[in-house]
Amino acid sequence: MKILAIQNRMGIGDTVIFLPYIKALSKKFNSPISLLVKENSRAHEYLYQTKYIDNIIFLERDKKSNKRHDGLIGIFNLVKDIKKFKFDKIIIFNSSLRFNLIARFSSIPIIYQYPLLKKNKQHIVDTPKKFMKDKFNLDVNDDPEIYVKDELVQLSRSKYKIKKDDTCILLGIGGSGPTKRIPAKTFLEVIEKVNKTKKCKFFLATGKNSEEQIILNEIMSSKFKDSCIPLDDLSIKETLPVIKCCRLSICNDSSFSHLSAALGIKTITLMADTPLIYGNYSSKMFPIIPEGEENVFHNTLGSKKINPEKIFNKLIEIIN
Repeated sequence: MKILAIQNRMGIGDTVIFLPYIKALSKKFNSPISLLVKENSRAHEYLYQTKYIDNIIFLERDKKSNKRHDGLIGIFNLVKDIKKFKFDKIIIFNSSLRFNLIARFSSIPIIYQYPLLKKNKQHIVDTPKKFMKDKFNLDVNDDPEIYVKDELVQLSRSKYKIKKDDTCILLGIGGSGPTKRIPAKTFLEVIEKVNKTKKCKFFLATGKNSEEQIILNEIMSSKFKDSCIPLDDLSIKETLPVIKCCRLSICNDSSFSHLSAALGIKTITLMADTPLIYGNYSSKMFPIIPEGEENVFHNTLGSKKINPEKIFNKLIEIIN
């Protein structure tokens, strides 16, 4: 049986959050599931070893530019791309009439979809849970999981000279927006506190954005530079085995927080300016919110109010 699931939310985090539903569908139908996801999901870099995933089709659509799947012509291009797989079923994790029509034009006989034209205020976790229960009688409460081969992990251990008793910590210092990025000063204070208790290796995960590079360079020019290893020259695919070598992670709300938790690494999530659900949907996540706040949302703007003492205390609690 050939099955396609459409998850068209943006980014790595949203794709990772939906993995338990994809896995549950694969188990129910005893078949791997193909995915239609946005290009910026980077799904091919972290799902290529996941057995319940079949083909990954990228939705080439962007409001800022005219891409292959944009507009009316884009509908027919996408139908053409989907039709060649001859899918038997399609599961659409949104309420779009556009995707409903695409499914029908693609001659897919069985269509499951969120209620049409009810896009507003759909919860990132509660809505798909209800959908899975209503349509498939499945209760899905698992954490997302991604896989990386043990051989690749061992190669990373060898490359970075990681000994069995070393404590390695991932610092996810990047972020998709400036309000999500915690200042280098906060991470440096945590590093200093940790180094007083035990010797650690810190792997710094970030992108090439100029503002992220400023944070990276500030840490790498500090007195702790010898215990810090930057990963910004690695692809996501190359970074996964390194993350798997770590005892725990401390991450801004970024792709690395989602990937780390999905790899089974306990992850302290620094939630400065995003709804809390993005930092606590997994049992492997331990959120820290800004001082003085009881919750966190878009426009909380709390990046400078994350307390390094709270991060350190949570770190010690996890390690012990």
